[in-house]
Amino acid sequence: MKRSAILILILAVWTLTACQEKAQTPGELTQVRLPVGYIPNVQFAPYYVAMDKGYYRDAGLEVTLDYSFETDGVALVGANELQFAVVSGEQVLLARAQGLPVVYVMAWYQDFPVAVVAKQSQGIRQPQDLRGKRVGIPGAYGASYIGFRALLSAAGLKESDVTLDAIGFNQVEAIAADKDDAAVVYAANEPIQLRAQGYAVDVIRVADYVELAANGLITNEKTIASDPDLVRRMVSATLKGMTWAAKHPDETYEICKKYVPTLAQADETVQKEVLTTSIAFWQVDPPGVSELKAWENMQNVLLEMGLLQQSLDVSRAFTNEFVK
Repeated sequence: MKRSAILILILAVWTLTACQEKAQTPGELTQVRLPVGYIPNVQFAPYYVAMDKGYYRDAGLEVTLDYSFETDGVALVGANELQFAVVSGEQVLLARAQGLPVVYVMAWYQDFPVAVVAKQSQGIRQPQDLRGKRVGIPGAYGASYIGFRALLSAAGLKESDVTLDAIGFNQVEAIAADKDDAAVVYAANEPIQLRAQGYAVDVIRVADYVELAANGLITNEKTIASDPDLVRRMVSATLKGMTWAAKHPDETYEICKKYVPTLAQADETVQKEVLTTSIAFWQVDPPGVSELKAWENMQNVLLEMGLLQQSLDVSRAFTNEFVK
């Protein structure tokens, strides 16, 4: 072989090796934009903790939270434009029914967080008591609507047995002013605000009547197949944040102040109770595990509502592979 040819070969091998070394440079972080589906809020404490304590960075990740609509996050992950998003369980099944190959890889909320709240004077203490009542709801969409329909079904009621009032996210005002008899809320939020304002209320939790797949972390089939290590690192770091936050609520609250602009001016007693109540919805042993029964129940609710036209193989909608 001529000297010039050997030199070219050596240069080619050196260049390839240099590129490989660059791709594997220790300390280089993978950028992750994570849609979470809501505004900055103390309820996202596990993610704030994982960022603040360096759990994501230790896993080789640079995570940025994206407070966009939940449905947008699902669509982007389904199209492999993003690798992860935080969504509620019904969104996974609805997406898969449309051919989007999203997969739920870590349960965050072990109990479905939706509830119905009413002043004690209304006498609404169990789902059956909703018959004939006027119920405020953000709208006929999303986890609030799905959870409410599941609650009615558990009580043997139909939507026609109540009067729904689409009020957006003004449930506290609607109940305080007696505009509605009851309202569909998140159990860790509006009931606490109402009590802080001096109202005695009853709360009916969906999770006490039916087990549903709740909020968690999703990815897509392509990412699982091509980069399972990325999924494993993302899940592991998030679980560390969730576990630490649950064990250190006071310190977690201080961390949340760095990420929630309005928290420093908010009522600390109320917001700390929101955090404490939220933690109760996350905790399970082992953390992050998703149950088949919750997915089957969710599918049944969606079929009953006509949001799914036919049954799916729900076992393909989630995996506990990366939690264990």
